[in-house]
Amino acid sequence: MLPAPCFVFSDVHLGVTPPEVERSLLGFLEHVRDHAGSLVINGDLFDFWFEWRSVIPRAGFRVLASIARLREAGVPVLWIAGNHDCWGDTVLRDDVGVAYHVGTWTGSIAGWRTRFDHGDGLRAVEDRRYRLLRRLLRHAWSVRAFRWIHPDLGTRIALGSSSASRTYRARDGGEGLRQVARRQLTDGDVDLLVFGHSHVSHLERLSGGTYANAGTWMDDTTYLTIRQDAVRLHRWSPDDPDHVIAVEPMPGDGKRVTGHEDAGATSAP
Repeated sequence: MLPAPCFVFSDVHLGVTPPEVERSLLGFLEHVRDHAGSLVINGDLFDFWFEWRSVIPRAGFRVLASIARLREAGVPVLWIAGNHDCWGDTVLRDDVGVAYHVGTWTGSIAGWRTRFDHGDGLRAVEDRRYRLLRRLLRHAWSVRAFRWIHPDLGTRIALGSSSASRTYRARDGGEGLRQVARRQLTDGDVDLLVFGHSHVSHLERLSGGTYANAGTWMDDTTYLTIRQDAVRLHRWSPDDPDHVIAVEPMPGDGKRVTGHEDAGATSAP
């Protein structure tokens, strides 16, 4: 169980983003420290993350320090591994203090039976080749072999090979993951299903439950909050940190409400 309100963001890709993206995220994390019951990072905080025996990537160090301060302040932080930062280990778990989780996480948040998954590899046909590659890249032997590469060279190789997926905004507008969510929600195991990965923010009541996607902080500073009454999609800015784009109430509590603006990538039912 994670305490509410739970704040959720994903797909920042630190290491390849301009400085203003990191600055905005640092401001958001300060806001989280004062207002959140818990925080979920739903994958790809970094464009590349790897832990050598005594070396970690330099990019995003201030963000890691800010997350560590959150933990020191007593805010639980769940980090779901994405396809770009799936090699986390003791630095994240022990030094930063997050609950680093590879794969699907299921639990209760403010009465919502919730499932988090970054979303990579879930589409049956489109992601078939990627699923084979993922098994290879995450295999223990592959990780051990990569540790023998000098960190500077290893980082250069990783950032070069990841450019296609980093700049990829789902050509289907996120519809593929939406259909995955529709199928998973019909099982009735959860009330709320949260993906990332597509870089397309989304909040919608589907048959069987609610599907949410925080979108990408890299291109649009959107995030989610989960409270007992509703799930909300926000857009962060220092002047209006809680700006609401869309709302999905707890089932039985009312109708869907959208913000007073064009929600852009946010899809309506």
